[in-house]
Amino acid sequence: MIKKLIFFFVASLMAHSISAQEIDKLINATEVERIERILSADDMQGRKPATPGGGKASAFINDEFKKAGLQFLPGLTSYLQTFNVVKAKMISAEGSINEHIISKDSIMCVSTKSSLSINEKSNYRVVVMDTGNVLNNAKKIMQDGKNTIVLVPLSLAGGFGKLKYLRRDPFEMNFNLIFVLTDLSSASTYNFNIVNEVTTVELNNVVGCIPGKSKNDEMVVFSGHYDHLGTGKPNAEMDSIFNGANDDAAGTTAVIMLANYFSKIKDNERTLIFVAFTSEESGGFGSRYFSQQLNADKTVAMFNIEMIGTESMWGKNSTYITGYEKSDFGKILQSNLTGSNFHFEPDPYPKQQLFYRSDNATLAALGVPAHTISTSKMDSEKYYHTVDDEIETLDMNNMAEIIKAIAISSKTIVSGKDTPTRIAKLN
Repeated sequence: MIKKLIFFFVASLMAHSISAQEIDKLINATEVERIERILSADDMQGRKPATPGGGKASAFINDEFKKAGLQFLPGLTSYLQTFNVVKAKMISAEGSINEHIISKDSIMCVSTKSSLSINEKSNYRVVVMDTGNVLNNAKKIMQDGKNTIVLVPLSLAGGFGKLKYLRRDPFEMNFNLIFVLTDLSSASTYNFNIVNEVTTVELNNVVGCIPGKSKNDEMVVFSGHYDHLGTGKPNAEMDSIFNGANDDAAGTTAVIMLANYFSKIKDNERTLIFVAFTSEESGGFGSRYFSQQLNADKTVAMFNIEMIGTESMWGKNSTYITGYEKSDFGKILQSNLTGSNFHFEPDPYPKQQLFYRSDNATLAALGVPAHTISTSKMDSEKYYHTVDDEIETLDMNNMAEIIKAIAISSKTIVSGKDTPTRIAKLN
């Protein structure tokens, strides 16, 4: 198996004027471990956004992009793409519907305003939430962008608390949602007074690029998120740090190594953008802001890399691609690996809806063939979102082979020979 893989890399790389020995110098297990060990170290304190640990991780990635010789993204004067997130925490609420008093515990407000005082004259629409997944139903309601009072049936009480995870805009919202847990099915009269604690937090992605030669207005994005969960309550071993070695120091490691690889081989006709996102774990704010700064129509593909540190369900030398069936992105990648034993598979966890749960989602919604490459066994990943997601649980050699496979399989997209089909836009 090893001989076959070496033969494949030699044959493939000869066509691109770089030898197997040369790619091994740029992408290897030793370099994977160096970057991984720094990003997932205890002194990064779980890389939570807007914390010293998150800032330390950002600074490290900044230095790696500088060492690779990346240029700044047009419009920026550094590798840091800075933006503000407005956060609101409800601290008091009182209300009534049809003269029935509603307690604070039965009210959930999604707004970036410091205070709300509304009644039936405020012309809010009133809807009753359908049965099913509360969070998914709320997202659908939120897409309309209208001031809304949502009556959540008591039968959905078990999911009501999950509304706190509803993704907010990173910017000030121009509409408000008030969710009310109640047995009422209509609201002819209503009155709500809500006070929020509103804070503005400065965050940053880390972004660099390699301008294309003949097609520099066409962009290919390589991405991963560098944030994680920070710290929590100590476990029995007194470990309180969510190191996030696999989620997603692994993807960030791949982005750094691919940036260095492509900057050295200088073989891109299209412009390559390398980005480490912030705040994937807390709402996808980093990728959402980044997507708004690009021309989606000129973005040819996105390789989002998420959790590649453990073996996939098929074992070594394999990953899956989320949304595989939505474009021919995966087929192009696999075609470029003809003759090897490395294989990209369709997402085996469709019920998890992974395609719209990672940083590829915003660009995908705009029609870009934006896919996430992963090995994470989402039905049985033992250390997912635990303090035990540490470097010792990862396979450095397999990670190096995955990163090599991404580098080689992307060749025809990077060179401008292949253009993946577009994804249907979300309304």
